[in-house]
Amino acid sequence: MEGRKASDSFIIMNEFVLPNDTNTFGNLMGGRLMYWMDIAASMAATRHCNFPCMTASVDNLSFKNPIKLGNVVHIEAKVSRAFHTSMEVHLKVWGEDMLHQHRYESNEAYFTFVALDPGGKPRPVPPIITETEQEKILYEGALRRRQVRLVLSGKMMPNDASELKALFIKD
Repeated sequence: MEGRKASDSFIIMNEFVLPNDTNTFGNLMGGRLMYWMDIAASMAATRHCNFPCMTASVDNLSFKNPIKLGNVVHIEAKVSRAFHTSMEVHLKVWGEDMLHQHRYESNEAYFTFVALDPGGKPRPVPPIITETEQEKILYEGALRRRQVRLVLSGKMMPNDASELKALFIKD
């Protein structure tokens, strides 16, 4: 299968934070942001493989700064690595106060998606071709992040996580 450039999966999504999206403090609710991030990540994964995709996992999601009512949420998503049937999607999120022309980082996360065939079974996806230094850094770290996900979900034994062991055990 021929590889595809990471940059070809790049998605930008913007949303206005409306009253129905906020909590009692006037901040965007985390669940609403995760919903929007899932949509952006799904578009990036689907753009990469041209198949329907399903969310398989979401990594740690830590909020650096709240996004306030009336601000704009700016989400960027791009596939950072493709494995056999799954893809890791890296997302970065900013808030923007358009009235004061101030943009600030809110969070970042990694989502994993699986491509599906017409019967709903996993199907192979094209490999990623990295071009920029940042894409290469994300690509290299993806295997370690994948092994952490698999160990935490019980799908891989810790002793089998060769990339993780290499970080802690010297030969």
